Amino acid sequence: MGLHRYESLEAAVKGCFGRSVEIAQSSRTAHSDINSTKSLYLSNGETVFLKINTIENSGFFDAEEEGLTAIAETGTIKTPQLFAKGVDLAKGISFLMMEVIDRGNVTRNALSRMGHAFARMHKAQADAFVPEKRYGFLNDNYIGASRQINTPKNSWIDFFRECRLEPQFRMADNAFGISDRKRILRLLDRLDELLIEPDQPSLLHGDMWGGNHLFNRDEEAVLIDPAVYVGHAEADLAMTEMFRPLPREFYEAYYDENPMLPEYKDRRSLYNLYHKLNHHNLFGGGYLYSVLDTIMHYT
Repeated sequence: MGLHRYESLEAAVKGCFGRSVEIAQSSRTAHSDINSTKSLYLSNGETVFLKINTIENSGFFDAEEEGLTAIAETGTIKTPQLFAKGVDLAKGISFLMMEVIDRGNVTRNALSRMGHAFARMHKAQADAFVPEKRYGFLNDNYIGASRQINTPKNSWIDFFRECRLEPQFRMADNAFGISDRKRILRLLDRLDELLIEPDQPSLLHGDMWGGNHLFNRDEEAVLIDPAVYVGHAEADLAMTEMFRPLPREFYEAYYDENPMLPEYKDRRSLYNLYHKLNHHNLFGGGYLYSVLDTIMHYT
């Protein structure tokens, strides 16, 4: 059914927690390239977590709600409880309100439990999340601040080519010379040789770097900030290794549930090319060198 959309932050608090409840105090917790966040301390003693953006960017929160709901529907791994969303014209903001995750210890047992749960999410049936075809999602969403295209496709390799790499290459076109463009075309033509179709489509978190999971006080992993779609589980796993890999307990547990496929390590950098391109398109800097290295490696 989806979250109720409120026309003010105060109305959202009263609608979720009671007509007599008010915001007693708030404190800013962080500001990212996409959203700012606050803790709201309510008059009934409860605390909630608030994500804030501009009114024009309220679609970020529609996509986040849809993604977190999809993950929760697999019944495999935790996500934050969502309370409300809305657009507050008086404050000039859009917002998403959810539970506060009280942090717990990151133990070996917690990492192992996360690995098992993450693998089970990948093994869960994903038919409900993509209409008619096997790969994609119900709607387009976002990878960071970039639009993420989720047009359904019958083939995973076609989906990765047409909905992941090609849009990012188009955005980055001005950064490439003539020889680079030839290599890019060669790479796109070779994807059928370089990638494999999965035995089963998987719901993916989609942006599984180290900052997008937490551990609660029960040592359960909680996934946040998704960029979900249905694809090959390897693409999600590759993202966990792009910057700083998770500890070995996570991978041992994951592969116990969902064994590593042959030559996965040969495909890993190709999956992460999508994220390197996106980082270049969003932030510039040295990401272009990594993009070009990856293209050369596969061509």
